[in-house]
Amino acid sequence: MQIKLVVFDMAGTTVEDPNGVGGCLQAALAADGIQMETSKVNAVMGIPKPLAIRQLIEDTGVVPDSARVQAIHADFQARMIEYYKTSPDVREVEGAEAVFRALRSKGVKVALDTGFDRTIVDVILGRLGWVEGVVDATAASDEVAHGRPYPDLILHLMGLTAVDDPAAVAKVGDTPSDLQQGTAAGCAFVIGVTEGTHTREQLAVHPHTHLVQTVRDVPGLIL
Repeated sequence: MQIKLVVFDMAGTTVEDPNGVGGCLQAALAADGIQMETSKVNAVMGIPKPLAIRQLIEDTGVVPDSARVQAIHADFQARMIEYYKTSPDVREVEGAEAVFRALRSKGVKVALDTGFDRTIVDVILGRLGWVEGVVDATAASDEVAHGRPYPDLILHLMGLTAVDDPAAVAKVGDTPSDLQQGTAAGCAFVIGVTEGTHTREQLAVHPHTHLVQTVRDVPGLIL
């Protein structure tokens, strides 16, 4: 079946992330007195950030209460908003917008999903100028019942773009949770990008149909 919709992850896949997300998450945890290794933070990339924070706290042997998780998440969110508004490192992954245009010019719809909530998503879209006519739909983790690795975000975007069969959908991302999400949704293509937060070796052990170096390789698989 022809692919009608490609769902791309944001940070690390279509948006450059030189440890911006991980650094902000580590800083928010440290402000609460929790020192967390980079490798452990990278392991929870892609999932909803409140859930990621809860998992990281639990890794220290502590059962976190909701108020603590919410406070750390609010700190993380503030740091991310500042980062995406002001950091000179924030830019599209080279060629990402050209990939969107190439797909859409052939009638393939393009959507973005993320482990961020809508507030941060809108800051990123505004900073990059991806506001109108660049993608067909976007979805944030706070807009569905379950974020990654559950399929909810993809199913939500299928509804927004009037694509009713997951066999006509491709999912592209740089984290294990992206690959797990695409598989859970039944996507025909589940494509891992190896230039993001995880290496080819780290992604290869998770379910996928393809591993590529960059989003620039995606049109060659789809079109």
